[in-house]
Amino acid sequence: MNEENKASKNKWSRIFKKKWFFPAVYLTIAALLLSVVVWYQNMDNQIPDAQEDQENYVPTPNEEEAEPVLEHQEVIQMPLADQEQAEIVTKFYDYNADQEDQENALVLYNNRYYQSTGVDIASASGETFDVVAALTGTIEEVKEDPLLGNVVVVSHENDVKTYYASLEKVSVKAGAEVKQGDQLGTAGKNLFGQDSGTHVYFELRKEDKHVNPEDFFNQPVSSLESALEEAVDSTESDEATESSEEEAVENEASEENADDEDKTEEEDAPADEEEDDASNEESNDATDSSESA
Repeated sequence: MNEENKASKNKWSRIFKKKWFFPAVYLTIAALLLSVVVWYQNMDNQIPDAQEDQENYVPTPNEEEAEPVLEHQEVIQMPLADQEQAEIVTKFYDYNADQEDQENALVLYNNRYYQSTGVDIASASGETFDVVAALTGTIEEVKEDPLLGNVVVVSHENDVKTYYASLEKVSVKAGAEVKQGDQLGTAGKNLFGQDSGTHVYFELRKEDKHVNPEDFFNQPVSSLESALEEAVDSTESDEATESSEEEAVENEASEENADDEDKTEEEDAPADEEEDDASNEESNDATDSSESA
């Protein structure tokens, strides 16, 4: 052990005696100190810059809080609590529907058929059920109609109204605020739709125009806007077509009248000539008789 210790000491003593040893140690220490100083200066320079950036920070438009593009809209629901039991027994009369649907949209009353502007909804069990608000709104009117039974009209935003008739009982009053799903009354029977049994008669109106409720159940209220625009466009096109057809009919009628006048003039012309010939003959006879006298 003593010999090993002596050997290691001799090695270190030889290293210390080298001329390059101490300069190398000094250079290493100097390099470390220089690195520490440079690093510290860089830290001092970066901290103020970060603080200035925070003080002068102005959010760009893309970083501002995003505004909601679409406000939350309710979905139009059927006017009964248990929608799985709902059955539409009378449809909305649509001029573009097939013949079967149009026949199912006719209401027979007093030996006369009427086109339905809403739908009759009954329960699969045939029993009465709770009638609820299809949308959030305000009770505009509550009345009793001799043909339709108890009627409740609810007004909503964006000029939308829902109409509930054939109610046995009414549980709301005019002016009350109701939320979607709140009970309005119970389904019953009425004289006008007596073939539908116990039901609720439901109408959906946009700007006082009737629309087919079946097309908008489980659809957002905004879908009524596009449907109304399409309806207006189709109405305008139909009116333009009707006006052009009327003009064509008027033109044909005027042409026929002109032809009839021409034929009448042609027929009258020979008659006039015959009358002129007859008058000439009469005048000649009168002249001859005077001469003979």
